[in-house]
Amino acid sequence: MTDQPTHTEQPTSRPETAAAHVPMRWVGPLRISGNAADTEVEVPLATYESPLWPSVGRGAQISRMVEGGIEATLVDERMTRSVLVEADTAGTAHAAARDVHGRIDELRALTSGTSRYAELLAVRDEIVGPLLFLRFEFATADASGHNMATLAADTLLDHLLAHVPGIRYGSISANYCSDKKATAVNGILGRGKNVIAEILVPGRIVTGRLHTTAAQIVKLNVHKNLVGTLLAGGIRSANAHYANMLLAFYLATGQDAANIVEGSQGVTFAEDREGDLYFSCTLPNLIVGTVGSGKGLDFVEETLTTLGCRADRPSGDNARRLAALAAATVLCGELSLLAAQTNPGELMRAHTGLERLNGAHHDR
Repeated sequence: MTDQPTHTEQPTSRPETAAAHVPMRWVGPLRISGNAADTEVEVPLATYESPLWPSVGRGAQISRMVEGGIEATLVDERMTRSVLVEADTAGTAHAAARDVHGRIDELRALTSGTSRYAELLAVRDEIVGPLLFLRFEFATADASGHNMATLAADTLLDHLLAHVPGIRYGSISANYCSDKKATAVNGILGRGKNVIAEILVPGRIVTGRLHTTAAQIVKLNVHKNLVGTLLAGGIRSANAHYANMLLAFYLATGQDAANIVEGSQGVTFAEDREGDLYFSCTLPNLIVGTVGSGKGLDFVEETLTTLGCRADRPSGDNARRLAALAAATVLCGELSLLAAQTNPGELMRAHTGLERLNGAHHDR
């Protein structure tokens, strides 16, 4: 037997930090109104899926042809963190939960001491055997609030362990938040910003620009988004591709991209109103912020400034504006795709043609 040479890999010299370059383009402008934004602005989309740019662009073009454009209504906002405490019996856990709710004022006072911006809105509980899950809900101003909520929850948990009898530490994170997971609880109770984007498109525009009819889009939305998603076992979700627009928007504006998991849960609704098309996208879990992690990068600063999310506004209003723009962007892409899918072959022709042109922007 001969000795085999030993292969030793030489260490490579790599920088401690590097950048992953994702192509980004500005699309639009799109016209938006509502209680969080009233503007006409281009939006940035960072994606490898080049047909997304012209698809969202077509939706943006529709928004400029309609009075008021897309109306985005922010109906709620809260960031959550759940903790787990353990007891010996369900009865003890139940008594502890009642004790916790009775301490809401002192918990709110403790929360305000952890941050200038964190505010405890509510506490919810679930009990499984001897396990008590507590879901803290916070207002976090212009931050998306992940770290702010965790810091506050950590302080609240320490306080409860010291003052509520019969419980002991389980975990600072208990999955009842629910962070970066597709769950029913987020769709029902909300996590992040709950925004509804809607538009009423006249029939002549539906026919002339989208090459379809309101009736066809309504039918496809029921059959594909509602029935198809039901068969697939979707959780609090019925849409065609919210994740595409959200990921591109999140990457371009310095957001935590993993939040598209719950962010893409949402419902597309369509109605034929005597030939006109009412179309809406409801997104209950938009987790966005204009300060915090990722916002110090030069390109993010530039995009947020261009989007008007660096203005001197009351605390929280810049993040609300950003959420409204995200929801409107989702609507543009969702409307364009569903319209294309009502016509046999249109989707594949568009993808093939646009990818051959390396994603060049062409309004269809």
